[in-house]
Amino acid sequence: MPSVNVKESESFENALKKFKKQCEREGILSEIKKREHYEKPSVKKKKKALAARKKALKKLKQLAAK
Repeated sequence: MPSVNVKESESFENALKKFKKQCEREGILSEIKKREHYEKPSVKKKKKALAARKKALKKLKQLAAK
């Protein structure tokens, strides 16, 4: 759980900025997005395979360009 120590002279905007940055570093926002909707295992598997295929094609194109 992220927590931010706020000094008395520090503005609310700066404290909020620190909190957001800490949440981003800990990966909380990406975790929330991932858990927002349930994804069946078969759908996860298909997405993973599609991503691997895209990555392989991209790598192949880079090698061909050289």
